[in-house]
Amino acid sequence: MNEISREQALNLLQKYNKEPFHILHGLTVEGVMGYFAQELGYGEEADFWKLCGLLHDVDFEMFPEEHCKKAPELLAEIGADQALVHAVCSHAYGSCSDVEPIHQMEKVLFAVDELSGLIGAAARMRPSKSVMDMELSSLKKKFKDKKFAAGCSRDVIREGAERLGWSLDETLEKTILAMRSCEAQVAEEHEKLCG
Repeated sequence: MNEISREQALNLLQKYNKEPFHILHGLTVEGVMGYFAQELGYGEEADFWKLCGLLHDVDFEMFPEEHCKKAPELLAEIGADQALVHAVCSHAYGSCSDVEPIHQMEKVLFAVDELSGLIGAAARMRPSKSVMDMELSSLKKKFKDKKFAAGCSRDVIREGAERLGWSLDETLEKTILAMRSCEAQVAEEHEKLCG
């Protein structure tokens, strides 16, 4: 496995992503993936899980029509190995990629990509603007409201839970905890990068 530094990964993300929202999403999914690596017993691979989270949407902003098809070319700029490329391309399986999530990390990434977007949107609606005081019950209400964060596919979130062998509630709850674990750090870094 090539050793790609986080700095290289972040520089690549910023090269192809100028929207603060896309940077925030990358940082959030990076933090969530690091949390799950530790929780699920993949601590030695945590840096790799985090890189996959950070870079999963590297091609989305500039090449939305070629999402996951352009990614290998962009990732080659930092010498990404096949495992990283496969993980990045598998997170959009069934919508714009035919690369299936196989490894446990890829299944987590598939599940938490859309879900972290939904949770982030729900957090922004709260008086606290935070996941720290978010309850599962209030997230479930947002999940059932199809008009809320309509761009976050509920079907993909359900499929992600199934692939992991978790109930939907369990998946929602674990991802709230994952986002709590990194919220402050993500906000601080996002402020630094995007002002």
